[in-house]
Amino acid sequence: MDLATKEVAVARFLHEYPQAAAAGRGHPALHGCEDVRWSEFPGCPAEIPVLLRALLDQAAASEAERVLTNSILNGITEMNAAMPAVLPFLLRLASDPQVPVRSELLDLLVTVAEFSKPVDAADEVAVRWFGSDSDHPEREQCKAVFAEHATVVAMLPEGLISPDGRAKLRHAAGLR
Repeated sequence: MDLATKEVAVARFLHEYPQAAAAGRGHPALHGCEDVRWSEFPGCPAEIPVLLRALLDQAAASEAERVLTNSILNGITEMNAAMPAVLPFLLRLASDPQVPVRSELLDLLVTVAEFSKPVDAADEVAVRWFGSDSDHPEREQCKAVFAEHATVVAMLPEGLISPDGRAKLRHAAGLR
């Protein structure tokens, strides 16, 4: 999805859920999200903080999660370059039992963990589908974020995530 399409989706979301722009202000999981220069990441809308805050709005959370996911994934096989910057906020939100879309965030985190795995350079099909690791530094950067937040990953709830998904998150964080 290109940037213009993402920005239209965010604008549509804000039109449908105007109250969501004020949701989540001051939530400790989002400390610093306003300081990131989101628009400097290729293909990333500047309104990522609004979408992150909207994940805390009961009425808007589900749609905010959908729009956010589409904004930080460039397709079914690729993360946006902003993913390493958004990942700490997603991890902290997923650890908060008050977040309405907590299980959906956990599913997204499992996807990010999968996308963070290195691609075997000798596997031409995998490289064709997913690109080489040298072309996607966000993979290694995300693994570093998972490792940096290993204590959060270790404490994510077992009941909201499959054992396989939990294992993928733990592996991405360097936990066994």
